[in-house]
Amino acid sequence: MIYSVRGNLILMDAGYAVVECGGVGYRVQTSITTQKQLKLNTETMLYTYMNVREDAMELYGFASKSELSTFKMLIGITGVGPKVALAILSELSSEQIAMCVSAGDSKTLTRASGVGPKLAQRIVLELKDKIKAVDTAGFEVSKGTVIADTGNVPKAVTALAVLGYSAADVTPILSKLDPNMSVEAMIAATLRQMA
Repeated sequence: MIYSVRGNLILMDAGYAVVECGGVGYRVQTSITTQKQLKLNTETMLYTYMNVREDAMELYGFASKSELSTFKMLIGITGVGPKVALAILSELSSEQIAMCVSAGDSKTLTRASGVGPKLAQRIVLELKDKIKAVDTAGFEVSKGTVIADTGNVPKAVTALAVLGYSAADVTPILSKLDPNMSVEAMIAATLRQMA
């Protein structure tokens, strides 16, 4: 499928942007979070997901890999289609979604249009199940670095796992941070360094 589009951003409207690549304008549905990072008439690069249905082919675009990864996880949940996933990502960042899942906070997810209490609970439950396989206690990393199960590090690793990052990828970065930092600060610092 189409992994990304890079070209001149020629149009932005509610819920979508048009990126011209090689003379062809691709209509890419986007979240408000992504749209805030775009500027008209500049070169733009979006990570994309193509949704093929019986009656339509739709392209969804995101400014970051973590947002795309979160989108893919959300649409894998029963009852969450691409439009609901975009609504969630327009209301909450990938990091905030990860924190909601880690904390079991389904109420915050209901702020997104189309997400009721039952669906929000299902999202938290299913995403937690996906990250249960990630071992968050006493990480051993290559190069001999070991992170103890102290402070907010395990919570940060769990939240980053929701975004699709493995413990082996994030622990070298987290090992250099103050273990008493807030989970949000740890996630933000790790994502900055991985970008």
